[in-house]
Amino acid sequence: MAATVATPVTAAELDPDRCGSDEESHGAEAEEESSRQQTGPAAAAVTHNRLSKLPLARIKALMKTDPDVSLASQESVFIIAKATELFVEMIAKDALVYAQQGKRKTLQRKDLDNAIEAIDEFAFLEGTLD
Repeated sequence: MAATVATPVTAAELDPDRCGSDEESHGAEAEEESSRQQTGPAAAAVTHNRLSKLPLARIKALMKTDPDVSLASQESVFIIAKATELFVEMIAKDALVYAQQGKRKTLQRKDLDNAIEAIDEFAFLEGTLD
């Protein structure tokens, strides 16, 4: 059974020179202003939550499942979340190329397999989707 992942593609995602829409840039400016007004560790946690698309509490819980990790700072949790977001974005964009070659807009498992096989950076993932 093939797993299908639907990902909407916008012009901003396909154009590497464009870093975001006007709404996104205004939202980032508003977040910067609000973070300047607040100070302390609570303000940093609020800012990190807004900048991350993944749930930081769940990532912290996953990090703590490692027996070598006893404490995880908010900054480390945020960095892991951001790195994960960037990794997922990168592999999805590379898999999208294979979906478009097949004249599809929906990513399928075979697109991820093709991206993993073709790109050396993903060599560590070979065999993980089996």
